[in-house]
Amino acid sequence: MAESERGLKGGWGPVAVGRLVSRGVRIVALVVWGGLKLVVQKPRSRAEGAAWVQWICTGFVRVLGVKAEVVGEFPAAGAVVTNHQGYLDILLLASLRPCVFVSKAEIATWPVVGWMIRVAGTVFVRRGAGGSAAAASVEMRAAAEDGLPIVFFPEGTTTNGEEMLPFRSGLLAEAREAGLPVTVGYLRYTVAGPAGATAEDDIAYWGDRSMLGHMLRFMTLDRVRARVRFAGAPVRIEAEDRKLAAAEVRAAMLALAAGDGRGVEARG
Repeated sequence: MAESERGLKGGWGPVAVGRLVSRGVRIVALVVWGGLKLVVQKPRSRAEGAAWVQWICTGFVRVLGVKAEVVGEFPAAGAVVTNHQGYLDILLLASLRPCVFVSKAEIATWPVVGWMIRVAGTVFVRRGAGGSAAAASVEMRAAAEDGLPIVFFPEGTTTNGEEMLPFRSGLLAEAREAGLPVTVGYLRYTVAGPAGATAEDDIAYWGDRSMLGHMLRFMTLDRVRARVRFAGAPVRIEAEDRKLAAAEVRAAMLALAAGDGRGVEARG
């Protein structure tokens, strides 16, 4: 790799800085244009808001140079659950189909991403808040009645993609209570450069990293590739116990990852 593409850990070369500036300008333009579009169109329903989010997320994915390969079909209805490595998951999934996310309340404060998913009618869940899961079930039913798939990340937090955390059972239980079939998906990423960049360190956003610093690094990456794999049918959940049911869904996602040629550590 040329000196001008020196790795992120060793400093940014002029090519990486050029990508950062170019993409930054285009992202600002997209946000401004998207904001004007939003003001003019004034989405009056969750479906209209989700369609706008698909439009702007498609623009973000294109500006960031992310090329996606989709294996299988994004379900048109029901609950869709995937592994979770960071904000790119949201941008990517939203670009594929209008959908509604169920998310922890903190994501509402994320720059740009939080604004977008609020417009889409995202269902926010506040951990430890009484009645939050039950309220999420009501909102999930409403989104399903609007003809939208409901997407959430049952690990409950992000990882670097090398492991899969135990699934939290609450939202899965509420999805089942709402009568939604649950289909698993699996996401994985690769990156070509700059030298030293890795999907685990520079695409995945996890731990106590600075959001702004991570976004700036991400905007210097070259040839980010995403592979999105969806199961061909909803998970057949046998268990009545919510924790055992969550374990069944997790096993289905691990099997999907293995079928995609990715050995993922089943932590916990």
